[in-house]
Amino acid sequence: MNLGLSRTSSVLSKNTSKKRTALIVGAGVAGPVLAYFLHRYGVQPVVVERASHLRKGGQVLDLRETAAREVVQRMGIANAIRENLSGEKGVHLVDRNGRIQATFRSDDFGGKGFISDIEILRDRLVNILYDHTHRNVEYVFDDHPLSINDQENHVQVTFASGKSRDFDLVIGADGIQSKTRRLVFSNKTQKHYLGLNIAYFTIPRSPSDNEWGRWYNAPRGRTIILRPDNQGTTRVLLLFRSSDHGYENLNIDEKKAALQKHYHDAGFEISRILRELENTSEFYFETAVQINMDRWSQGRVALVGDAAYGTTANGFGTSKAFIGAYLLAGEIGRSQNHTEAFKQYEDLMRPFVNKTQNMFPLALRITAPETKTGIFVRNALLTAVSKLLNTRLGAKMSQSKPTESGNVLPDYDSLLLR
Repeated sequence: MNLGLSRTSSVLSKNTSKKRTALIVGAGVAGPVLAYFLHRYGVQPVVVERASHLRKGGQVLDLRETAAREVVQRMGIANAIRENLSGEKGVHLVDRNGRIQATFRSDDFGGKGFISDIEILRDRLVNILYDHTHRNVEYVFDDHPLSINDQENHVQVTFASGKSRDFDLVIGADGIQSKTRRLVFSNKTQKHYLGLNIAYFTIPRSPSDNEWGRWYNAPRGRTIILRPDNQGTTRVLLLFRSSDHGYENLNIDEKKAALQKHYHDAGFEISRILRELENTSEFYFETAVQINMDRWSQGRVALVGDAAYGTTANGFGTSKAFIGAYLLAGEIGRSQNHTEAFKQYEDLMRPFVNKTQNMFPLALRITAPETKTGIFVRNALLTAVSKLLNTRLGAKMSQSKPTESGNVLPDYDSLLLR
């Protein structure tokens, strides 16, 4: 994919001034990637994480963007990721009775289709990133900023633990509900609700589960997706469309009750799913939102990943985290002037962000049609595509990789410490 990234930053000079410090808020995906490259480029990173340990659980993440895969290569973690893939072979589109209507393999569309050829559980990826960075990066768990005060020549941060520290820069990588964003950019953020609610949880594997994901749609915009993992369990996604975005304010029991009400007559394996829902210890529910900001930085504070430009469940979040963190670290390393670095990062990243955010309405119509007619038409189209892929010509077209020309990731190698 053409990301709109310029080559103009590929000729860089090595920093010789004193080592700068950067606080990174969030130890998910974007935070450790940013910390890794900042360390390489001569900046001393500190990662603070609100949780007391690396967060366990979570759903399957994918890396479908070529530029994100290139960042993985430059980090040297491609093999580790490949060794920890979920093992999902692809996805079956099924009807109410579980009969297969269409099949898409993980290597269809060059490995970047409905199921990517790089699918990994979130906690596996986070652990890989931590293992790859913690020897050179200070991690602080069970703490978070209470105040962030830009003093022009440094940033003073007061933490919930009562400690106070000064940093040259502060970067919020703390997700779509970013506390950093609320503290610094509260009046400069638009949170656009997307009319979609999503529940994620894990249930025991049953004889009907195998190495293929199964995707089922019921009227009223209800979607059920069952996905295998490499832990011997099954990951469930329940998505339903609703103009009411008050679900995020409910407690866990109320959220589960809402799911029981919405899905009780959906069909497929919903009885099993709702029964296991009551017993699951791993449950996450969110109302889909899109973060829109005119600027991702203010003074010495900037945002990266979902904190800056997140769109819930649009399939590009992990790729944007890798790409954005790489670009931000590179531009900080390239320039002692943080204002210039933040501006260049935004100039490079925003075209890709805009493109992926604009894709959500179409993705929603494909993922969660509202009516029986919409489901029928969507299924017919996808069935036709699936049959085409099973022909020799279709398979050849699917496996072909588009030629990428012109714009690529900037090369920041001249910043590497010798």
